[in-house]
Amino acid sequence: MSHQGDDSNKSEENKSSRPFTAYDVQKVRLDKLFANIDKPVEIPQRNAEKKKPNTPDFVRNVMGSSAGAGSGEFHVYRHLRRKEFARLHAIESQARNEQLENEYRQKIENNRKQAELKTEKKRAKRQKKKEKLKLKKAKKDSDCKEDNKGKDDD
Repeated sequence: MSHQGDDSNKSEENKSSRPFTAYDVQKVRLDKLFANIDKPVEIPQRNAEKKKPNTPDFVRNVMGSSAGAGSGEFHVYRHLRRKEFARLHAIESQARNEQLENEYRQKIENNRKQAELKTEKKRAKRQKKKEKLKLKKAKKDSDCKEDNKGKDDD
């Protein structure tokens, strides 16, 4: 009898230590993380660039559709044709991506230059306004001094 009790205890231990649902799995993982808060957690970064298919630069043994009279050769031809189309597609998409990247960089550069020109014009306008105020103030000060001299002479 005690033997049966031992088996039931083991099965209960297995049930309690092994999560059954996604919720339980997540709960166990979070409990582990919260158990040691000081330990840094590494969150894996997703690769932004998609994996490129392994396309060779060059396909050997290219055959035409009429090459090989046997029925087994058609599958070889079809496989080679698929590889060639994949290679051409990869080359075209790479060229398209490079073109889009260049256009983007050029657009950014143009925007930066336009912003600099706009800033330069506004800076010149502020400087001109500042100089006018200085001249106006200097003229006003000199007029006040002349008025004071005229009054002193009376």
